[in-house]
Amino acid sequence: MDLYEIRGGRLGVIAEEAELQELSRESTAMETYNVGSPPSLTGAEDGSDGEEDAFKEGETEGEIILIRDQLQEKVAEMESFAGHLEEIFLTVEENFGRQEQHLEQHYNDVLQTLSQRQDESAARLEEEKKGKLEALYGQLLACGQALDASKELIETAQEVYRSQDKRLFLKTVMPTIKRIEEFAKDEVDLTLSTCLEFNTPLADLSDVKTMMDSINIVPAPSAPVINPQMPNSATQTSLRVCWSLFSDDTVEYYELYYRPVLEDTPADSAFTPQVSKVTLKETHCTVADLLPNAQYELWVTATNTTGISPASEKALYMTVPSPPVIKQRECSSCPEAALIRWESGNTNPVDSYTVELREMGADGTESSITESIVAVPTCQCLIQLQPGRRYLICVRAVNIGGPSDRSEPITITTTGTFFYLLEDTAHPCLSISEDGFTIFYGDEELPISAMALDDNTFTRCVAVLGDLIPVRSRHYWEVEVDDGTEFRIGVAYENTERNSYLGANSTSWCMRHILSPSRHKYEFLHNGWSPDLRITVNPVRIGVALDYDRGTLSFFNVNLEQHLHTFHCHFRNYVHPCFSLDNPGALTVHNGIEAPEYAFI
Repeated sequence: MDLYEIRGGRLGVIAEEAELQELSRESTAMETYNVGSPPSLTGAEDGSDGEEDAFKEGETEGEIILIRDQLQEKVAEMESFAGHLEEIFLTVEENFGRQEQHLEQHYNDVLQTLSQRQDESAARLEEEKKGKLEALYGQLLACGQALDASKELIETAQEVYRSQDKRLFLKTVMPTIKRIEEFAKDEVDLTLSTCLEFNTPLADLSDVKTMMDSINIVPAPSAPVINPQMPNSATQTSLRVCWSLFSDDTVEYYELYYRPVLEDTPADSAFTPQVSKVTLKETHCTVADLLPNAQYELWVTATNTTGISPASEKALYMTVPSPPVIKQRECSSCPEAALIRWESGNTNPVDSYTVELREMGADGTESSITESIVAVPTCQCLIQLQPGRRYLICVRAVNIGGPSDRSEPITITTTGTFFYLLEDTAHPCLSISEDGFTIFYGDEELPISAMALDDNTFTRCVAVLGDLIPVRSRHYWEVEVDDGTEFRIGVAYENTERNSYLGANSTSWCMRHILSPSRHKYEFLHNGWSPDLRITVNPVRIGVALDYDRGTLSFFNVNLEQHLHTFHCHFRNYVHPCFSLDNPGALTVHNGIEAPEYAFI
């Protein structure tokens, strides 16, 4: 009977038992309703009977559910056991097929050897027969010649004897006698020159005997061949390894060896990673308790009763990477898109990344639909989104072994433009709050020797840039300042001069507040020039509206919904928000808010 039929039959019996249990439950429920005391005339007794029946029914249902769960566990265990038996069955069948092929090959080899021996013996007999016939033929010729000579002498002697001429007789008789005497001296060998029996030596069948004896001796296996790693064949801590045996060898068991590959270990180092070993009968194995995103070197040997095969060629497998870590302070968004940045979190390089996003409802529930952006080559991704939505975004790292677990998610809201400040651009005298949206300029001046300056840091203007998402659309944010604070706010190219003031060059546009003894002065600077404008009400909260398509940068008094000024410029490159304090004070950035209607009229 086929293993699949056995397995199907057993599972069918289990299914029938489950059906019987269901029928039993139904019959028990019917008995609970039908069997009992006769209906009482009093409502109290009816109520107590009903409660007792309900209790019994609930207890019976609980027992049936428990039995059903136990049956389901047994079904799962039997399915797992049947799967294991199926693997063993296939292994036994494979070994039997190899042994059968081995015996057939031996049989063919023995027949071929015997056929060769027969051909050799027949050839020797043919040669011996040819030699005997040639010897007999030569002896036959010699006898014929002797008979002819004897006959000729007899006839000559008779003629001499019958001769009437005495003188002729005396003349010929003596030579004839001499010839007869000489002929008589020649002895004729009348024995056979060759033996009539054929010499048939015993054939040397020692090699055949060796071959026959070797049928019962299983040869040592040849080297197995380990398969290359298949996609999605690993987890963070395990690898599924497969190999094959391209021969007719019989194998009792296999031994799989593996060790981690440490790339930072010097070639002349005496340290070598520990080699682990697993013994098993199947041609596949799941190796567990491994390191994430690590390379492992694996090889396998086959063993039977005769000996151990040579080791297979070593193969490199990789476990699944660790989850990436999203860098929340470096993520930005706008109503149409989001820029997500992350760290790999793995020492070994990964093949690519997958970004997954799910939309969230107003009540915080997550959508069941997950969108994926695959084959992201670097540690950042610009994602197109829908305005006015909330998204839950996470990242997976992918290598040949498969995808990692999800990273910790980040929530992105596309209500408005959201960004953090680029701390690596901040002047050393600026301090940034923990939440990343408020900058402080203290009273104490730092000596130049105490300032940590680099090429990206503002050195003259006490300023910092914001990390605006690189999307050519509409962006809006607000800035809150005190009346007594001198500031510059606006936008600038990423490569704006760090040793220049904002608005004093061709790569920045800003609104400047200057305190004078008589009034508050406001300038709208670009390339060192400002139009002559007078603002009567000091804005405390200023809205900044950037429109790439129209090429405008506008400033508003948010509290009064008052337009202050608009720059008109075709921005060749992406710009960044910029913020500067010209005297001690504080400035707070408000972003991620919806742009008011008047901002882009």
